[in-house]
Parts: sequence; structure tokens; C-alpha cells
Amino acid sequence: MYLSSTNPILIVKLGSTYPAISHRYGDFDNMVIKNLGDIPTIVVSPIEGEKLPEPGKFAGIVLTGSHDMVTDNKDWSKRTETWIQSVVKSRIPLLGICYGHQLIAQAMGGVVGDNPLGREFGTVEIELTKNLKNNILFKILPEKFLAHVSHKQSVLKLPVKAELFASSKREPCQAFFIAPCTWGVQFHPEFNLPVISEYIKRSAELLKSEGQNPDEILKGIKPTPESEKILRKFSEMIN
Repeated sequence: MYLSSTNPILIVKLGSTYPAISHRYGDFDNMVIKNLGDIPTIVVSPIEGEKLPEPGKFAGIVLTGSHDMVTDNKDWSKRTETWIQSVVKSRIPLLGICYGHQLIAQAMGGVVGDNPLGREFGTVEIELTKNLKNNILFKILPEKFLAHVSHKQSVLKLPVKAELFASSKREPCQAFFIAPCTWGVQFHPEFNLPVISEYIKRSAELLKSEGQNPDEILKGIKPTPESEKILRKFSEMIN
């Protein structure tokens, strides 16, 4: 336990999904909130110019995904990077998803760029790189588990103080940890089967241009019960 359960979780919304997906399944922040469970939340959107609050007011913080690229270094993203440094320093539990995962890495001295192996889409098998029995969040994961992924960029070099915890065939850095309470996951614990299906369909031509088969990727999507537990566990450990 970190703070009283009366403190809400802050959702930092770093972008929006496609309108059709948002209409049916909610936007990125809605997906995260749904998977956190019954816990108070507050949403702030720096991409829309909203000011990032003092981190000490919150029991924990989740950074969402985005359709933007971290390496574009947009003004709102750079401001969020600076703020992330203060969050890590304040020891407030922090979890970054996809873009959020990459932004934490860059903020803390890591390197982000295009994945040299190309886009990673669909449902993939992820393997832990070390024993996680002592990690309060990642210890719920089995040695191998399935997760939904949808990204072009990756963490190419981890910050000095970060520990690599998981990888996949196409993505060497699927998860990392910075002590005492900062986590990043490249995969999407908030995505369900219909959402990842829509992302694959909308990216079909891009995948084909890189020599990938979107039809096969679509056929290969599966439920991801283990990775979906991450957000609920995050809320439970600070509740």
C-alpha cells in the first residue's frame, strides 16, 4: 500500500483512439478506467493543453497510449516528460502503457525510435526475462503470457536505472521497472479482442508494405487474461 484509498488514480491521456472505436468501446482513458476496477480516477489531457497536476495528490498515475510518435518531441509531450521526472522522484506509483511506456523511458534517459524489426501488431507471446517474485506488480504474470500489441516505435535503450522484465519475438523491451515504483509496458493490457481487431484492419496496408500478413495476424488474435490483470493489480496495490 502506498497512499490512502481516498486518493484517486490520475489517468494522463496522451492521445485518442479512432472515433469509431471510441464510440463503441471508449477512448484510451475509458479503457484504462474500466480495467482498473472500482477506484476513483481523474483524467488530465496534456495533448489538449491541460495542466499536469502535482503528483503527490494521487495514489498512482497511469500514462495512456497515443497515435503520436515519442520521437516527434511535440511540446505537450516534452512538458509531460519533464513532469514524469518529478513523478519518479516523488515515488508515486507510475505505470506507462505503449506511448506512456516509451515516454517514461525517454524522460529517464533512455532512447526511443522505430523498431528495426518493424511494426508489432496483434496478439503475441511475451516471455519474462527474469524471476519477478519480488516485484509487486509484475509478479502476477506467468513466465509466458499473451498480450495485445500495436506499435511502430520501441524503447531501443533503457534508462540506466531501469530493469528489463519482458520481451517478445519482435520487441526486445516489452516491460521494464525503475525502482521503487515505476513500470512501463509496451503491450496493451486495456485492449480487448474487438479493439485489437480494429487496429489490425486499419493498419493492413502498412503491415503489407512491411512484408507482414494482416490476415494471418488477425486470425491469430486470442484472449489475453494474464496481461489484462496488470491494471487491476496496479489499482489493488495502491488501494
